[in-house]
Amino acid sequence: MKSGFVNIFGRPNAGKSTLLNALMGEKLAIVSHKAQTTRHRIKAILTGEDYQVIFSDTPGIIEPRYKLHEKMMQAVKSALEDADLALLLVDVSDEWETPDAIFSSLKLKVPALVVINKTDKVSAEKVREAEAYFRGKSYCKGTISLSATRSPDLKKFMEPVLALLPEGEPFFPGDEISDLPTKFFVSELIREKIYELSEDEIPYHTAVLVREFKEKTTLVKIVADIIVHRETQKMILIGEKGSMIKKIGTEARKAIEDFLQQKVFLELFVKVKPKWRENEMQLKEYGY
Repeated sequence: MKSGFVNIFGRPNAGKSTLLNALMGEKLAIVSHKAQTTRHRIKAILTGEDYQVIFSDTPGIIEPRYKLHEKMMQAVKSALEDADLALLLVDVSDEWETPDAIFSSLKLKVPALVVINKTDKVSAEKVREAEAYFRGKSYCKGTISLSATRSPDLKKFMEPVLALLPEGEPFFPGDEISDLPTKFFVSELIREKIYELSEDEIPYHTAVLVREFKEKTTLVKIVADIIVHRETQKMILIGEKGSMIKKIGTEARKAIEDFLQQKVFLELFVKVKPKWRENEMQLKEYGY
């Protein structure tokens, strides 16, 4: 039995969350074309006949500019400390020097595979060039090339991963797919719709707090607050005659129903908490 923690690292928008979801065959990490969508470390438990791998999606590696960023980079640090294997994800359609510098600076104490993603966006020759480039790096034990959006072959992907993992007993029961509570995924699905439907800096200035989660006979009742920095942001999220908040609520409710496989009643409120991204107590309250 192979068992271990396989943690995914990379720049924002390299495709870490998309890869995690593809490997699990289930949407556990929210995805957006906007950078810095992932703020938490999300563990996903993949159990096979002779292995259990706990994959972790981590926030994209950035230079912190405020306390929320610092919390995000702490999540990366904790994932570095308990990894048995690191997956270093690179967007092959981007420049390679920046991720190379990031990977070199991680001071890895465990083996690492470089996962070359978005191969559908470039020529086969460029993929081969990237493979040769990263195989020449001291931190790289091998490469895996794929397009995470095109359902990669799980068996083929797992072969080099399992080869570098230790033998051991499973950490979790075989039917578990994450160690995070349902409320966490609900708040993330609401946040995903804010990223999809609002513009400019609004998504980066928002947090979601689920205040009520009650399972009733016929449906699940959820009440959540969307936290913003300024009154003007609140007005934008509410929209003319409540049009924007209604749209966010409708789209989020559909996504939550798909996730829970149950009918959902969702009520959203927008609240202004100035400078919440710098406030230690508020960051803790919102799960950071």
